[in-house]
Amino acid sequence: MPLPSLIEIVPLARPVRAEITVPGSKSITNRALVLAALAQGEVTLRGALWSEDTQIMVECLHQLGFEVNVAEDPAEFCNRTITVRGLGGNIPKAGTPESPLDLFVGNAGTAARFLAAFVCLGQGVYRLSGVPRMHERPQAALFQALRELGYQVEATGEKLPAVIAGTGPKPGAKGTVSIAKSSQFASALLLAAEVGGWEIEIVGENAEESPYVVMTSKLMEVFPKTGGTFRVELDASSGSYFLGAGWLLSKFDLIKGLQMGSTPLGAALSEINVPLWPIGRWQIDSAFIELTRLNYPSGHRPIDVNDIEQFVSFPLQISRSRDLGDSIMTQIALAPLLRSGAAPVIFTDLGRLRVQECERVVALRTELTKCGAKVIEAGDTLTVYPSALHGAEIETYNDHRMAMCFAILGLKVPGIKIRNPDCVKKTFPNFFQKLAGAPPHGLGATILDGKTGLLLAWADLFAD
Repeated sequence: MPLPSLIEIVPLARPVRAEITVPGSKSITNRALVLAALAQGEVTLRGALWSEDTQIMVECLHQLGFEVNVAEDPAEFCNRTITVRGLGGNIPKAGTPESPLDLFVGNAGTAARFLAAFVCLGQGVYRLSGVPRMHERPQAALFQALRELGYQVEATGEKLPAVIAGTGPKPGAKGTVSIAKSSQFASALLLAAEVGGWEIEIVGENAEESPYVVMTSKLMEVFPKTGGTFRVELDASSGSYFLGAGWLLSKFDLIKGLQMGSTPLGAALSEINVPLWPIGRWQIDSAFIELTRLNYPSGHRPIDVNDIEQFVSFPLQISRSRDLGDSIMTQIALAPLLRSGAAPVIFTDLGRLRVQECERVVALRTELTKCGAKVIEAGDTLTVYPSALHGAEIETYNDHRMAMCFAILGLKVPGIKIRNPDCVKKTFPNFFQKLAGAPPHGLGATILDGKTGLLLAWADLFAD
């Protein structure tokens, strides 16, 4: 049974103690699937994310003729153990100029970009297409680099759908790729470069230190290229919602305690942990935990109103290119409530958010403003002021991260309703089940059908 088209998150009335597992990293899983197909031998991926984006990648590998087996993961419902029989760069199936082999990539940017480079190693013709939003997303820099390497790419307006002619490896071929629009272009080329014999030069802002390019390089260094086992880290972007929830709830628990005249700090505060948090910094969003640490007052002095600002410290400026990746959206959504003074939080370098699943900069400004926040957009910067928020129907723009960010806001703001909540299936199909599950493995939130007001059972909250 699909999720209703509109759901309402009911604010939590009491502190919650929970330890929430989250699925594997989408970014690592889809990179690992490509590397596994390129390996010489069988590779087993443990803790791999099983969501719309990774299912798309697995389906495309099946269509290309690879043997891929998927088994349940007892530790996390939305993870899988995936075994891929790598063929050392050989791609079994291909189409012809008259009848290209069709690969549907949905709205999965990683699948679209990684497969565009990957199929060049084949011997035949492939057509990549996706949903309408995917056909709007930038591809030009990648297509131009593939042409420099000697491959034929036909694409109207340099976007999907595209027809790519694979002619196998080209040892010594050289290509230059700009990551000004997306670092996925460079990652796509690097993943296939060793087998393809390509020499890739990466240019653009922060080319040598781009977090997702660094992730790709580090992954390639340790990946079992002749077969073996690889464990996928949990998705730090997905974990940010629950760390953010703990941060938000704890602040308001403290305020409530002060209003009631109670001073003990500990049992009266929410505490939400995400076990096995990544420590290797492959994912830029692993830094989210450092930005959400609670600063407990020292000693046994009484707690007063001055502790609120100190207890939940919030950086006054956060960069999408230097500090966080997609989890910056969680920070933006919570910023109106997590700042107590008059100073706003300035979020910078947001340009890439504009060309992802939706125009995220405009979407965040629009939906936060709808809830009563003061948000100013200037260039690729959002300035978010401390604000008293109220409920609203949140348009998600079919963007999983919009749905999840505002659902966390609904844990404290009454009347937050989420349109098209099913979009979380892209990366986190059981997200709403994690919100509604009983502690300690869920937050114990009440979720209603937004149109009828009826309580939704835990089993009704899976996005399929």
